[in-house]
Amino acid sequence: MGDPLTASDFWPLILKLPHDERVRLAKLALRAAAHDDSSTAAYAATPPAPEEFSSDDDSLAWEGQGWEEFSAPR
Repeated sequence: MGDPLTASDFWPLILKLPHDERVRLAKLALRAAAHDDSSTAAYAATPPAPEEFSSDDDSLAWEGQGWEEFSAPR
């Protein structure tokens, strides 16, 4: 069996399609990608580690000091 095809292999053929067929092909590709379960299976095989979504520091913490110069006069 030969090498697997890539999107780049199809590019010259896609350029030959009329605009409406390109749009149709794009819709079909998006529909196929939406039903692709390979990413779900891969993620289920290696679930996230506990530290993947947590951290010791609060990166979204807001420091209230030093903002006085930016306040508008009342």
